[in-house]
Amino acid sequence: MTKSNLKRSSLRAKNHPNSSQFFRSRQSQKRTDGIEPKQRSFFRLLLVWGVLVLAALALAGKLYYLQIVDPVIVYQQAPKGKTLKQIAAGQQFTKIHFYRPRRQIVDRQQNVLATDRISYELYAHPYLFKRNVNKVLPEEVAARLAAILEIETPEKLLKMFRQRDRGIRVASNLPESVKQKITQLRIDGLDLVQNYRRFYPYQEMVAEVVGYVNRDKKPLPQAGVEFTQQKLLERPELSWSLKRSFSNNQAIFYPGELSQSQQLLKFDDLRLQLTLDLQLQQAARQALQDKMEHYRAKRGAVIVMDVRDGSIAALVCEPTYDPNRYFEYNDIGLFKNWAITDLYEPGSTFKPINVAIALDAGVIKPSDRFEDTGQIKVDGWTIRNHDFETEGARGVLSIAKILQHSSNVGMIQIVERLNRKDYYHSLQKLGIQEKLEFDIPGYTAGQLKDEVEFIVKPIEAATASFGQGFSLTALKLIQLHGAIANGGKLVTPHVIRGLVDFQGNLHWQPSLPSKEVFSPETSRSVLEMMETVVKEGSGQTARIPGYRVAGKTGTAQKANAVGGYDESAKITSFVGIFPVESPRYAVLAVVDEPQGQYTFGSTVAAPIVKSVIEAIIAIEGIPPSTKNSDP
Repeated sequence: MTKSNLKRSSLRAKNHPNSSQFFRSRQSQKRTDGIEPKQRSFFRLLLVWGVLVLAALALAGKLYYLQIVDPVIVYQQAPKGKTLKQIAAGQQFTKIHFYRPRRQIVDRQQNVLATDRISYELYAHPYLFKRNVNKVLPEEVAARLAAILEIETPEKLLKMFRQRDRGIRVASNLPESVKQKITQLRIDGLDLVQNYRRFYPYQEMVAEVVGYVNRDKKPLPQAGVEFTQQKLLERPELSWSLKRSFSNNQAIFYPGELSQSQQLLKFDDLRLQLTLDLQLQQAARQALQDKMEHYRAKRGAVIVMDVRDGSIAALVCEPTYDPNRYFEYNDIGLFKNWAITDLYEPGSTFKPINVAIALDAGVIKPSDRFEDTGQIKVDGWTIRNHDFETEGARGVLSIAKILQHSSNVGMIQIVERLNRKDYYHSLQKLGIQEKLEFDIPGYTAGQLKDEVEFIVKPIEAATASFGQGFSLTALKLIQLHGAIANGGKLVTPHVIRGLVDFQGNLHWQPSLPSKEVFSPETSRSVLEMMETVVKEGSGQTARIPGYRVAGKTGTAQKANAVGGYDESAKITSFVGIFPVESPRYAVLAVVDEPQGQYTFGSTVAAPIVKSVIEAIIAIEGIPPSTKNSDP
């Protein structure tokens, strides 16, 4: 402050009426003016720090909530259901998923029946057809491709090329050899796309057992063991975790660390082995096809079962399909195995089973004899033998002779000795109406008449005595005859042997139940009776010199939609058991609706079984029987 200002201030103070009060007020104003600005700064600073602390606490609370309380991110831009930790790990690591080939399917001799292989789809883009920058005419491309593909004509290919100028699917499922030939043309505009496809080397030969896998984007099994054994055929997922970083906007991958005990790719060599024998399957199919063609039959089936454990050595159905080209068939009925899905009345092939039931019940003895009058009246119905018009009444017959001549009258008299309720329960005990767990989908349980109707009406038991009035599958019938052959055990039919490695070592196999339905004495007696059918009776067309074969013919009328029988349609069948001295195989042939005058089980089906047994002898080198065989 200048001297002049001080002077003026002092003059004002002196002239003030209360000079002392003036000086005290002035000093107080000076103290207030000096403290108030500092307080304002402090309050402002305190406010700012408070806001920052509250914000930090709110952020920490939110982080705690996201990380600990509710770690799932719910806003749209984040992957649904992912935690922050998972998202961070996903950005730092990635997984490579490797192609997992489906396990191979092999027969009991390790022949590959189904496998995965690389195939190619061929696409054509006509607007790009060039060779070394020189244009190639569509006519030349069509001619060269037709010569390689062998499934399309040049004219058809050229028509395809003229309809569109790009993206034409020309062919699919092309093997490596065809791909190489197309590549060697060196023509631009031919695009080969690589795929992995299921491949069936033997085409139709085992289609009814193996089934197929479709060609959708996500291939799915559709039939056979491909469908039922999906869990065994699919290998575990193969993947490898890699660490990922970025440099100059490019991803860089670092292999993960593996311990000494870890493998880079865990991959087993296990394959699904079937009980089928490919050679026997081929022989059975050829024998069936020959007879079906000769008799112009609607369809047919052959089953070969090892009676000791129920393993199926051959299972053939005609007509069938090529699983490599399943999409070309309009009849979806071809994709089912009718030997296990369709019911039919077994006819006389069931007579040995009824004899076994009566023997086990104690109502007959193997030495018993019955009067065959050729025809008999039951509950107002007249029932005749199939050969009554030519042979008439045969007179007194042993049980073996009843089977030899397939006498309906004799069988009715045998079953009449059974209490009808006990007889019905015996049929139930055989599992005719039960669901059989088989390795191929679609098994159909058999059908019996209502129990009350069966007991009240004598005609029901009479028709059941010669295998009509109820129905079952061909697979069930051979299972029952297997019990006659193996000493009375009802074994479980199956086509899956287990998982094996390339050396044939078994790593897993299914556990299959069995139960006794006939006594060993009964089954041996019935088997010897069935041997006389082949030696002296209607099954002589199945005789093989030097070998003991047992069997039974069957010729059954087909039931129609109105509850009766079609006189013009029948099913012929024959079941054979071989060798009798030590039974190993049961062979069943069924031919549906053969055409012609002399179409019986003895003329149509028995020769098929004979051919199959001869194939078994050749394949397995079975020596002739040592006793009681034909010369």
